[in-house]
Amino acid sequence: PVLRQNGNEGTKVGITLNLTWVDAASDSPDDLQAARLSDAYSNRLYLDPVFRGTYPEDLMAVASDLAPHTEPQDLSQIAVPIDFLGVNYYSRSVVAADPDTPFGMRQVQPPDSEYTEMGWEVHPEGLYKLLRRIDEDYAPGALYVTENGAAFADRLEDGQVRDLRRVAYLREHFAQAHRAIAEGVPLRGYFVWSLLDNFEWAYGYSKRFGIVYVDYATQARILKDSALFYKQVIAANAIPEG
Repeated sequence: PVLRQNGNEGTKVGITLNLTWVDAASDSPDDLQAARLSDAYSNRLYLDPVFRGTYPEDLMAVASDLAPHTEPQDLSQIAVPIDFLGVNYYSRSVVAADPDTPFGMRQVQPPDSEYTEMGWEVHPEGLYKLLRRIDEDYAPGALYVTENGAAFADRLEDGQVRDLRRVAYLREHFAQAHRAIAEGVPLRGYFVWSLLDNFEWAYGYSKRFGIVYVDYATQARILKDSALFYKQVIAANAIPEG
């Protein structure tokens, strides 16, 4: 309300959330239940208050301490309609039941998948499924992919960074985003993470997400192949062949 009161008719108010697509490790009832609980923990714990004014009942039944203390009017204020939802997506979660863990579940890594330097599975279809699910379950007026990208072991050789795995990562995620748009999902924009190699939380400067390489010793900036690819995408508003 404060932002709207102090803005103008063009002011848009929204929120960005880190979300993930969740798959069960198998079709067993225990794994399926674990996946539902994982989805509640990773996604619905944040989406439900914003769009429904509630916390997910299945998660609260086993972990009520995860819900913050609320005053009578808090949830109605949290659920004030927003103009857009930003989605940070990097990978999916594959979940199996595990009675020895606090929530009775654990993440597993499919052995045949590709993984980034962060140990995150490359799973472009998860972006499509997540966008479709958000649209169907919560119907935000507009969606933005506010972060999407990958860290790889980039090397500067002869003045170039041939980060072909990142090019493939971006190409495939663009295709899945376009697939969602073609099916009516109100995806209005996309932002790659990140422009530059930078400080990555607890990993410091050891992980490179940028499409522009930073030589930390000289502070030189070098466009990686992914930056040149992204330039083509932006210029044509289309995914180039190849």
